[in-house]
Amino acid sequence: MIDRFVMLSRRLSLAGAALSALLVIALVVLITVEIVGRSFFDYSTMLADEYSGYFYLASIYFGLAYTFQEGGHIRIRIVTDRLGRRAKRWADILAGILMLAMLLFALVYSWRFMWESYEMEMVSEGVSETPLYLTQIPIVVGLALFALAVAAFILERIRHDQ
Repeated sequence: MIDRFVMLSRRLSLAGAALSALLVIALVVLITVEIVGRSFFDYSTMLADEYSGYFYLASIYFGLAYTFQEGGHIRIRIVTDRLGRRAKRWADILAGILMLAMLLFALVYSWRFMWESYEMEMVSEGVSETPLYLTQIPIVVGLALFALAVAAFILERIRHDQ
């Protein structure tokens, strides 16, 4: 059961990373089109500034879980490096539980914020008047993926400590 959950978490994290990479490519293409359009054709998409921000934000949130899974987040190890193997695992479990609690808190409030934006039909102030809840979906999904990755991390540490 734990193995299935960990594998699902890893696959979802990888899917988030792939989506993040696609968004970075889309960001580069959008900015390139804007630069070429303005420089050579006296043309602007009028959306590049706004949407490059949305793509950038989404790419960060979709990549959080994969970055964590691959050990890419900053870890302050001044204390844990001095611990034994077993104590280090329990420190990881405790840190994971605290991180999961914070992520779940952020996830709940991000969901509420997104839902309120949807209910109030809020739109961006830019030319596109993009519904804001659409721009907030990546935050909710990214935090959910990150929370799954942290839960998998905790379960793996608990399992390996027995």
